[in-house]
Amino acid sequence: MAPTDVTYAITGSSGRLGGRVARRLAAAGIAQTLLARTPSRAPRLPGAIAVPGSYDDHEALVRALRGTDRVLMVSASESPDRLRDHRTFVDAAARAGVAHLVYVSFHGAAPDATFTLARDHWHTEQHVRAAGIPFTFLRDNLYADFMPALVGADGAIRGPAGDGRAALVAQDDIADAAVAVLLDPGPHAGRTYELTGPEALGLADVARILTAVGGRPVSYVRETIEEAYASRAVYGAPDWQLDAWVSTYAAIADGSLATVTTAVEDLTGHRATPLDQVLRAAADGPASP
Repeated sequence: MAPTDVTYAITGSSGRLGGRVARRLAAAGIAQTLLARTPSRAPRLPGAIAVPGSYDDHEALVRALRGTDRVLMVSASESPDRLRDHRTFVDAAARAGVAHLVYVSFHGAAPDATFTLARDHWHTEQHVRAAGIPFTFLRDNLYADFMPALVGADGAIRGPAGDGRAALVAQDDIADAAVAVLLDPGPHAGRTYELTGPEALGLADVARILTAVGGRPVSYVRETIEEAYASRAVYGAPDWQLDAWVSTYAAIADGSLATVTTAVEDLTGHRATPLDQVLRAAADGPASP
């Protein structure tokens, strides 16, 4: 149990990851402030207060964060302005005097990362460092929970991932890791953790596991980079988003996401969850906190 005089703020509570963290804290009897663009969408939890906290509203963020000891910063929704919004949030956290910031970053974040959105995460990390806020970075791999969404109507996962692999990580494991750091940030100050699942899987492996768990045949169809752009052009997405979609598979292909770590177990005390267990748990219904 965390000290009762410590204050917590959670972002992204209406989403899958932030919501998981908020529910875990509430289940532990910990009061928290939930920052949300639309407070009415935040979950209603014991001891939780929802306040305005849009990432692009510096003054509202300062008001919401003032006097807060520990903050979970879930990355903003993908957009051309995400890095700007992240910087606004970090600046507000520094001005408000936040004592420790836990930022959910991405595996292998770097200025030249193959996955284009991982570059935003790297620049955000640099901004946190420059702001002087004590921090912990949790760099999650691709979400294991998201794998069913890769399957098209024809039962195929299509992309230019080649024979590459990714160490897919469960959102529940990420949430457990975030809570562990929030409750005792001292040992993790200034640390960066690459959060992964227990093994690296190719998309052919993912298709096989989806088939076994779901009972519906799923296949993996390799595309070239050019074919990937062409097959996704029908959605009318802007160029930056197309680049992000295609580069996700390219990052699998070149090994950027293949490294397996013990960070989940090191932080939580339990082993990282295999993909088949993630899928079976989802099929059985929402997990408990």
